[in-house]
Amino acid sequence: MTTNHRIRLNSRPVGEPKAENYLLDEVDLPTPQDGEVLLRTLYLSLDPYMRGRMSEAKSYAKPVELGDVLGGATVSEVVESNSSNFSAGDTVLGYGGWQEYSVENAAHLRRVDPEIAPISTALGVLGMPGFTAYAGLLEIGRPQPGETVAVAAATGPVGSVVGQIAKIKGAKAVGIAGGPDKVAHLNELGFDVALDHRSGNLRNELKESVPQGIDVYFENVGGDVFSAVLPRLNTYARVPLCGLVANYNLTELPEGPDRSGALMGNILTKSLTVRGFIQTEFVEKYHDDFLSDMSGWIKEGKIRYREDIRPGLEKAPEYFNDLLNGRNFGKMVVAVGAQS
Repeated sequence: MTTNHRIRLNSRPVGEPKAENYLLDEVDLPTPQDGEVLLRTLYLSLDPYMRGRMSEAKSYAKPVELGDVLGGATVSEVVESNSSNFSAGDTVLGYGGWQEYSVENAAHLRRVDPEIAPISTALGVLGMPGFTAYAGLLEIGRPQPGETVAVAAATGPVGSVVGQIAKIKGAKAVGIAGGPDKVAHLNELGFDVALDHRSGNLRNELKESVPQGIDVYFENVGGDVFSAVLPRLNTYARVPLCGLVANYNLTELPEGPDRSGALMGNILTKSLTVRGFIQTEFVEKYHDDFLSDMSGWIKEGKIRYREDIRPGLEKAPEYFNDLLNGRNFGKMVVAVGAQS
């Protein structure tokens, strides 16, 4: 191969991203300089946070510039190396983005061990989503034996791990997902309670199935799911705030009364801890323990995972909208240079 296909940000989306917001082009293969390696992308991770980076709005990560390749974690094969740390044929975790090939600084790469689990899991249960669940739950949620932990988007790569770690720590796990197939999967994973937020009756179902209330609520969604959970939070409940995917495509505030007063009132009267976080802030403290613990739990069968692997880089924009609308089932991964 002498050319590289890539997907760049052509214009900033308003609401749900559309085809015209992307540009698929072809360029000559890049050449690695000293300390760099040329990588062939095998798997590309699609994650909801990328919707925020398509916008100019201020956030924890700077926006993708117009014309730039869209970002994303990748599992890749080393094609050519100008670093003593890697050789051609090595498999690495990097951040090559939405393209077939990339050149990256070798210091920013981590070797992937295929003996632990399939290499695609470095983008999910053994990657950033798994670490997000691990660090956010243990640092902020601090589940205790006998407590109740609830999580939204519970079949996703973060939520499914949150619920399973809660069980490992002796807590009761309550999963909220969308659709009967996902609810059935939560039961397969060992969640104590599995609820469908599309039922139209989530608030009452939570009241009936979780009469003891909720001590930890791991938030990935926001919107109507959070509105249903809020009345069930116990005094001193902890809320690790990881994502708000229900809001990512909004162009204006939702219709209806201002409920911020009720939210703040609950935080005050129940002494709630609501803590937003970005997983990078916990890397130094937790990442080594995460890799050790998660690898062990997977081998022991205590943690199970599901991947939604789909073929074709050119279809990444379509897959990304499926992700934002909950039409994925498990960790969304694009098979770029690997068999799906």
